[in-house]
Order: sequence, then C-alpha cells, then structure tokens
Amino acid sequence: QVQLVESGGGLVQAGGSLRLSCAASGRTFSRSAMGWFRQAPGKEREFVAAIGRIGVNTRYADSVKGRFTISRDNAKIALYLQMNSLKPEDTAVYYCTQGPVLTTTSSEYDYWGQGTQVTVSS
Repeated sequence: QVQLVESGGGLVQAGGSLRLSCAASGRTFSRSAMGWFRQAPGKEREFVAAIGRIGVNTRYADSVKGRFTISRDNAKIALYLQMNSLKPEDTAVYYCTQGPVLTTTSSEYDYWGQGTQVTVSS
C-alpha cells in the first residue's frame, strides 16, 4: 500500500519561497515516476512538475518553469518541490502523486496525497 503525505505549505508573500516535501511509504517509490499537481478554488487540477525514477528526467508546466524545481531522494523515499519567486496565482492545494511513467496527465498516476495548502499574498 502506498501512502503519500505532503508538508511544507503555508502563507507567503509574493516573491517569497517555499519548499514542499512528500513522504512516501511502500516499496515502489524508486521504481516510480513522481509528480506535483495543484488545484486552485473553482479550477481544475493542473500539472505542475514531474520527475523520473532516478531523478534525471523532469517536466514542468510553462507557468512554473524557471521558478520551481522538482527533486527526489530515493534513499529517503521523499519528493520535493522548491518554489521560488512565488506569485498570487500559485495559490492552490498542492498534491504529490506517484505513477508508473513520467507524464503530465493526472489520470495516469495511481496514488495521491491529501494535499497541502499554499497561499501567496500580494
């Protein structure tokens, strides 16, 4: 059974930074792609970033490219999202997700965390 638990969300001013973490359980972490999605109030869940099994291959949404960095530590069974130069439009619940392949499509991921709230004030 895979469990994903996000942490690190909070309230930050525009231009600030946050680092999200996702602690994973289960034996499949190192064989899985990982991703971050987000959902703002009244909007659909959208792709943010994804990373391959060994951390070499990454993908980013155009809206966060150059500001966010996804990384993973397979020894610690953890996923991270470093978010810099935050904007009010980054305000959302951020979800960690795990799946068999690196993809930007939410339906191709098998497991999801409960989410962590990120609020960016202007």
